[in-house]
Amino acid sequence: MCGIAGILSLAPEARVEHDALCNMAAQLVHRGPDDAGEYLDPQGRCGLGFRRLAILDLETGNQPIGNEDGSVWLIFNGEIYNFRELRQELERCGHRFRTRADSEVIVHLYERDGDGCFARLSGMFAIAIWDQQRGELLLARDRFGKKPLTYLVHAGRLYFASEAKAILALPGVPRELDPQSLHRYLLFQYVPAPHSIYRGFRKLPPGCFLRIRAGQAEAPEPRRYWQLPQPAPFDGSYDEAKSCLTERLTRALEKRLIADVPLGAFLSGGIDSSIVVALMHRLGVSPLRTFSIGFPDARYDETAYARIVAQRFGAEHREFTVTPDAREVLDKLAWHYDEPFADSSAIPTYYVAKCTRQHVTVALTGDGGDECFAGYDRYRAAQLAARLGVLPGWLGSAAAQLAKRLPRGRARTAGSRAHRFAAALREPPARQYLSWVNVFTPAMLAEGYRAEFRAQLEFDEPLAWFERLHAAAGGGAVERANRVDFVSYLPYDLLTKVDIASMAVSLECRCPFLDHELAGFALSLPVGWRLGKRILREWAADLLPRAVLTRGKMGFGVPVGEWFRGELRDLLEQNVLAPDGICSHVFRADWLGALVGQHVSRRCNLEHPLWALLMLERWHRTWNPRV
Repeated sequence: MCGIAGILSLAPEARVEHDALCNMAAQLVHRGPDDAGEYLDPQGRCGLGFRRLAILDLETGNQPIGNEDGSVWLIFNGEIYNFRELRQELERCGHRFRTRADSEVIVHLYERDGDGCFARLSGMFAIAIWDQQRGELLLARDRFGKKPLTYLVHAGRLYFASEAKAILALPGVPRELDPQSLHRYLLFQYVPAPHSIYRGFRKLPPGCFLRIRAGQAEAPEPRRYWQLPQPAPFDGSYDEAKSCLTERLTRALEKRLIADVPLGAFLSGGIDSSIVVALMHRLGVSPLRTFSIGFPDARYDETAYARIVAQRFGAEHREFTVTPDAREVLDKLAWHYDEPFADSSAIPTYYVAKCTRQHVTVALTGDGGDECFAGYDRYRAAQLAARLGVLPGWLGSAAAQLAKRLPRGRARTAGSRAHRFAAALREPPARQYLSWVNVFTPAMLAEGYRAEFRAQLEFDEPLAWFERLHAAAGGGAVERANRVDFVSYLPYDLLTKVDIASMAVSLECRCPFLDHELAGFALSLPVGWRLGKRILREWAADLLPRAVLTRGKMGFGVPVGEWFRGELRDLLEQNVLAPDGICSHVFRADWLGALVGQHVSRRCNLEHPLWALLMLERWHRTWNPRV
């Protein structure tokens, strides 16, 4: 796991400068504290910068790495789990290796397969390849978007890096807020690729690569080498599917145990992370180290279940408790995420990563289990809404009116969930599902925006993007919702959260459930077998404690709603209601005041919108982009 950065000359007068390359790489030392390296093309056309977190081949795995004659150079962030098989294949074709690193395998695979090499890789990666003879740079990201890559064309050069801060550190690089991306953020709690909060910046989408020649005036559009499959339906029995699941899960996890440094696992006490720990134990990992995060608020605390699992498998288990004093980490997160990011579980993710890094360098996680095995409660909501959709319209209207009267002052209560569900029953399916995952509803934003800010926007553009994803997903209500999450929430929220929070403390996280072959198998199963993780729970019946298998889904949340009514109320008001803040530039002051007032008075629970505004304000004060 590492940080990468680079520059490509797009004009004869804009040659690559070594100092600029080193400056970019220096901003990424948290991603790679163990080593640094640079490559500069002899003609000044391309430069590659690298910061290394040593995981494999500790002695000779440094980058940038080239082929035998120095005509191809590579830097990459991530891990390739099938590199040994690919190496053997390439050796049979006559390629010779001088290291044991997975990075060298990519170099030789590119020599043989060109841009077809990316589809052969199993793992997580952001890659940059400089082909000196062709004068071409290739950038690529892994299928699900586990590893980030952002770029900017400016002043005759293309700049790229793992994180935007490496580009923003350069003198003369514009730092200007894109109003349309701010609008996207307020709807989704993230800015989806290819967009960026900074005007002119772009993020390479998952499963895509970009090929650009030195001297080319503009960057072309990325090309897709992979997309989420719609596999042929599984044609075996339920018991046969469980047998296949044993094989695929075990293989996926075993590949992710390859490391020359200590490793452990995040353990929430949920079924996904518990399965990861159970399989690590079955595969003989010793010592088996596990790490959990907890809260004083019992509605959010899962540590009791994590302890049960840890005791079951004899793990060396450690816990960390997050309190409202977490305010001290907000500016740190605002700096690390580069963009406003409104998933409040970034706080516990950062803290558990920090605790974990004191003991290991690699941590396995249960991320992706809810997507592969349809575990989110909102999938059942989508199924129920589809069934209710055939009823007369007046019933939906009556349900929506009834929902408005339900108590909804606290999060994670039956009233708040029922209100969120019923309020969207009259919406079309895509808007309906969006209403269950968004931060602000479109109606709230339309009411709250200042007229001068609203005039800058294509208001319906992000909504149309989401509707296109939903329409392209195919299948019934559950399948559509599930596939939309795979290409939106998963890469732009969940995986972004984990990558940035873990790499902030130089910890590598690996996700066995997001093995692309395992995911393809899961998607081939009937949705009824997957919904609520049915097949996964029954598969694990003899493996996990019953208390874990039968518990309800909690999710990795944070009690910010109560914090905003208590210890963090002053922080909230000082930021969100500040007359000179970004929130007051975007929203009407009376509307902001009412939003805060409704929440602190417990008339309704608005913790998610308020958290999004707080993090927007902290991001803006940290990075100070021109508005």
